[in-house]
Amino acid sequence: MNIKIIGSNCSNGIKLRKLLLKIANNYDEDVEIELKDDQESLKKYNIKNIPGLVINGKKFSEGNVPSDREIIKFMKSYTIN
Repeated sequence: MNIKIIGSNCSNGIKLRKLLLKIANNYDEDVEIELKDDQESLKKYNIKNIPGLVINGKKFSEGNVPSDREIIKFMKSYTIN
């Protein structure tokens, strides 16, 4: 599973990275976390408010830090499909 944090150097981006590292350590599947801070990524995923969270190429959230439950639920539903 590939997870991208777009805008990872802001305060919420740092919180999101810590949360994702905690989730990834307890997740059954291999999780790759990429940190992106470039304008190309913002445009590619249409992120207007950072941080943006992209899981397997699909934008999950932007402008906030979702709860660990929301992230895990989305990750599990995505692996089933």
